[in-house]
Amino acid sequence: MLKSLICAFLMYSRIPMPHVEWKEENRRYALGFFPLVGAVQGMLLVLWYLLADRILLPPLLFAAGAVLLPVLVTGGIHLDGFCDVTDARSAYAEKARRLEILSDPHIGSFAVLHLCLYLIAQTALMTGIHSLRMAALTGCSFVISRALSGLSAVTFPAAKKDGTLQSFVRPAHRRVTVGMEAAFLMLAGTGMLLLSPAAGIAALAAAGLVFLYYRHTARRDFGGVTGDLCGWFLQLCEIGCLAAAVLVQHVTEVLL
Repeated sequence: MLKSLICAFLMYSRIPMPHVEWKEENRRYALGFFPLVGAVQGMLLVLWYLLADRILLPPLLFAAGAVLLPVLVTGGIHLDGFCDVTDARSAYAEKARRLEILSDPHIGSFAVLHLCLYLIAQTALMTGIHSLRMAALTGCSFVISRALSGLSAVTFPAAKKDGTLQSFVRPAHRRVTVGMEAAFLMLAGTGMLLLSPAAGIAALAAAGLVFLYYRHTARRDFGGVTGDLCGWFLQLCEIGCLAAAVLVQHVTEVLL
């Protein structure tokens, strides 16, 4: 279990970890621990909010830091998947060609455009975090997105028989992994609802809708999931949760 936890952080974060041998038995539960990377990211966001609030940092500077934090924690691995999938879907080609584009290390103009728009939108939405509760709720969304991403990896059909994702899926103890992901979903979802019932419901609903859209898109456009698609979904899920929570919070404040 401990070696699987370390493997999860070694693969999906840039947080220093002890060295473990990269073999299948050490990756058996790695996907199940994937949401813990989001938990660390969420705790850092809360700490950043507390610091920004204490030194009276302008909202835009807080938002810029909040957008940079995930990149510092993960190294941008999920944004890379977001860009690859954007390029592949923009090609309007056959499934086989789209899968080839996913493996291409180069970035296309559509990916650059969508990435810029994504980061602008995320920064703008982060300025809507006006309380510690909202910062913590957003932190919970990082756990939700990874739990759903890990769940899809072991339950959705695979688009390719090889690749980085399959190196984690093949040795995975699927029943235990599904149970771990479900537990993280319940914990993070309950946390959201306790922090703010209205914003929590909105964020969870957004996560569910994005998950259904991801499932449909993966099957229709690629014939299954890949590591890039998991990253693409994770990014959409996080910004969807953030947008829903901020919007509901704003509407609630206006009405009250």
